[in-house]
Amino acid sequence: MTVVVRNMLMKRMLIPLLVLSLIAVTIGVLAASNLAGAAEAAPLPKFDIPAVSAAHKSSPLPNVIVVATGGTLAGAARDGDKTNFQNYAAGTYEMKDLVAQLPVHKTADVSTYQFGNKGSGGYTIKELYDLSLAVDAALAIYDGAVVTTGTDTMEEIAYFLDLTVRSEKPVVVTGAMRPWDVIGTDGPANLYQAIKVAGSNKTKWFGTVVMLNDVIFAAREVTKTNSHRMDTFDAPMFGALGYVDDPAVRIYRAPARAAKAGTPEWKSPFDLKTISKDSLPIVEIAYNYQEAGGGAIRGFVEDGAKGIVTAGTGAGGISSKMSAARKDAIDNHGVVFVSTTRTGSGTIYDSGSGNTIGGDNLNAAHARMMLLLSLAFTNDVHTIRDWFTTYGTQDVEVSVDSETVLTTSDEAVTKELVTTR
Repeated sequence: MTVVVRNMLMKRMLIPLLVLSLIAVTIGVLAASNLAGAAEAAPLPKFDIPAVSAAHKSSPLPNVIVVATGGTLAGAARDGDKTNFQNYAAGTYEMKDLVAQLPVHKTADVSTYQFGNKGSGGYTIKELYDLSLAVDAALAIYDGAVVTTGTDTMEEIAYFLDLTVRSEKPVVVTGAMRPWDVIGTDGPANLYQAIKVAGSNKTKWFGTVVMLNDVIFAAREVTKTNSHRMDTFDAPMFGALGYVDDPAVRIYRAPARAAKAGTPEWKSPFDLKTISKDSLPIVEIAYNYQEAGGGAIRGFVEDGAKGIVTAGTGAGGISSKMSAARKDAIDNHGVVFVSTTRTGSGTIYDSGSGNTIGGDNLNAAHARMMLLLSLAFTNDVHTIRDWFTTYGTQDVEVSVDSETVLTTSDEAVTKELVTTR
């Protein structure tokens, strides 16, 4: 009798414990499932991209959409002073009204989408995430896109688009150095010519290009070089891709990325549809100068920076104090650094190891965008380095024929025989 009673008591105790265990496991599975679902199914923004009109569908001309973000191009002179080039309100006019003021375009049918209307420096990285997705949404319908922005951070916005837009169709970024309604404004001509470039389809597979003052540049290479002049944009090491004349769009060289046209390698690793905008990390730039202190780096780390680009002197050099702060940031906080030069041009080669990556010939602003997106997709430094030294570097490799490949190296351009047996 004693054994039977004991067994009955044990069963009565075990059954509730088993039930509680099953409930706990179920709750845990459900919670994990919900977390995974939240990470995998981040809600994507929706965009009210206008449909191609019936008239444009029946037209033989390409359909180009202008995605407007504001900037000087959409600016209005203050107090109605048409001779005041510097005192104006950026992002005043809507793009549909500006396009309506242009002559009817000879080479494209034009539609507009007003994404925003403010200065380029007023956009957050999260808003650039939305802008990139909006451009891709527009290119699912249209043959090409023009993105208008302010010129202050145009090179950063353009390179962000270059790294993230998935469509191979033309993306042309343009803006103006003078507001729309002053005498001698460059805005209308830049807008008209950018539409011409996008409609020509000559920059398909180029990624994002920048066109102002009738000159076409690769987004990766271009930088603003003067605070006021209309010919401010340049690509110091590389020069222009081509030019816009009347009526021609002339392309004289292609960015290295175009050599990968039609292959999986053409697209960057940065598909924004697979991540949440909340996963975009803080990445900063620290500028080196004579006896520069380490306070900027320490402050950035304290603010939560996951990556820091150093704009060094000469071939990327930084002061001893900055170097000490960098070492502490790496050793104790796992911060990833990219080394660039403040000189305006030149290559910083990668050492191949550690948490400091050579930025090749990216300037600090471009390198920041590359590092920011890299850290949004991985924490593995080896992978980030691989992205910087391949996609970020954009070295040339062109297939010549079935037995010869033309490649580049650090030393020279060589021809390598490829064994086909």
